[in-house]
Amino acid sequence: MDRIVRAAAELLKTDLYDPVDLGGSRRSTVLRCRTGDGGSVIVKSYAAEREGLRSFTSEAAGLSLGLAGPRLLGADPAARLVVMADLGTAPTLADVLLGDDPAAAADGLLAWARGLGRLAARSAGRRADLARLRARYDLGVPSWEDEPWIGQRMSGLLAWLEAARISVPYGLADELSAIRETVEREYPAFTPGDTCPDNNLLTPDGLRLLDFEAAGFQSVFLTAAYCRMPFSTCWCVYRLPAGMAAEVERAFRAEVVPAFPDLADDAVWQAGTARAVAVWTVDVTAALLARVLDEDGPMHPTRRPVPTIRQVLRHRWETASGLEEFPALVRTTRLLLDAFAATWAAPPLPVYPAFDR
Repeated sequence: MDRIVRAAAELLKTDLYDPVDLGGSRRSTVLRCRTGDGGSVIVKSYAAEREGLRSFTSEAAGLSLGLAGPRLLGADPAARLVVMADLGTAPTLADVLLGDDPAAAADGLLAWARGLGRLAARSAGRRADLARLRARYDLGVPSWEDEPWIGQRMSGLLAWLEAARISVPYGLADELSAIRETVEREYPAFTPGDTCPDNNLLTPDGLRLLDFEAAGFQSVFLTAAYCRMPFSTCWCVYRLPAGMAAEVERAFRAEVVPAFPDLADDAVWQAGTARAVAVWTVDVTAALLARVLDEDGPMHPTRRPVPTIRQVLRHRWETASGLEEFPALVRTTRLLLDAFAATWAAPPLPVYPAFDR
């Protein structure tokens, strides 16, 4: 911690005091430090391994783009260090969804959807700008935008099914390949990368986004799917009340249509979002299933309440089993439901605590 504070103070050319560890992850350490004028800044230091290097470059470039997030105060590639403005201690979207106020939770969801939609719209035409900023902070690891992660997850799922001696439905590989090829080229928009509930502050001045470690451009539908599923890659996953997911999705869509007029066409929208739901279903299955074959576990190591991994997988497979556009994937999810969910005894995913009144 002392080393990080000294490097940040040198970067800012000012003294920093009283660091408080805000957690972070295996990729990064996050500190809040006092400044000499009575204010505070957030200091983020990244690990000297592949994901740490990738995260530094993405965060420094993403914040430098200036479309969202806290103001970047300094970034040092040699020290793998970013210093940013402190947005304070406002509640996160996760806090209100796990709380007891349904109105606050609904307002927070709509603010989140509109904020992400406006960000996507504002980013149109800025992809080359982000690429130039990424080159400035490059530490030699491809961004998630350049990493073929969708194809890797799909290949991983196919390999796992074969290793588990689960009959791979005819046409699944071709179906997944067609989905990937379309998603990777359609309607690119900027995203911080991890738009989960705990990375969204609900401040008096509106929604503020945190965590740009995976910032980049991706299909706008991959963000739209976060509204529908909800929260495709997150730990804070419960069901939304009837009609709420559709309302949140409409709020997001209304903000992006001015920048992407084709998305006003219901057929275009529904097809694109279905592809994104398929991508995220494959992603979560490939990432989590092997971890809970023998024993279930919570989606987060410390936060409570939280669903179990098996509950979330069951919910994802049940959702994807309705994607009639992709019959091979539907057969796959039904095979997984029969092979695992039927014997797990994992209860259905409940609604978010804020709405369970």
